[in-house]
Amino acid sequence: KAYGGAYDVMSSKHLRGDVNYAWPTAEIAVMGAKGAAEIIHRKDLGDADKMAEHVKEYEDRFANPFIAAGRGYIDDVIMPRNTRKRLIAALRTLKNKKAENPWKKHDNIPL
Repeated sequence: KAYGGAYDVMSSKHLRGDVNYAWPTAEIAVMGAKGAAEIIHRKDLGDADKMAEHVKEYEDRFANPFIAAGRGYIDDVIMPRNTRKRLIAALRTLKNKKAENPWKKHDNIPL
């Protein structure tokens, strides 16, 4: 599960992560389905059946890795049985990588 800020700090492409894979069962979204449904459909908070339906709809529509893959936020959706093979190949690709950070104009002075 990678929701909101947690997704960003888990070596995301936004923070220059090199390789990002997800299993088909991964949940990548702005927030959890229950919380999102409660915000979007707050008029139905008293009806448990409607809320369950809204939660299920959100999960089906947004809380999956295919949306993120389509937007380029992850490199591929892989099957769990292929994880070891794909990670080994990715690490071999990155074996001789030289990380170059941009020049910093200002230092962090001790305060």
